[in-house]
Amino acid sequence: MYLEDLYVQPGHRGRGFGRELLRTLAAVCVQRGYSRLEWSVLDWNTPSIEFYRAAGATPMDDWTVFRLTDDALATFARPR
Repeated sequence: MYLEDLYVQPGHRGRGFGRELLRTLAAVCVQRGYSRLEWSVLDWNTPSIEFYRAAGATPMDDWTVFRLTDDALATFARPR
């Protein structure tokens, strides 16, 4: 399962809501027989990285995110 965004409003952080949301998704993965739960985090987002590591998640250092946007997206989309 790929998690696009996990966001807890600042006023609600530190109460375990993020952990419970992530735990619930992990439980869904286990129930459905999925082999992993995966997401991305910006490398400057230290609090989130620490949270994910504390949950037992490991970073996938071998992978690089690629993105097509704007002109490059439109150019690549054109048939040749």
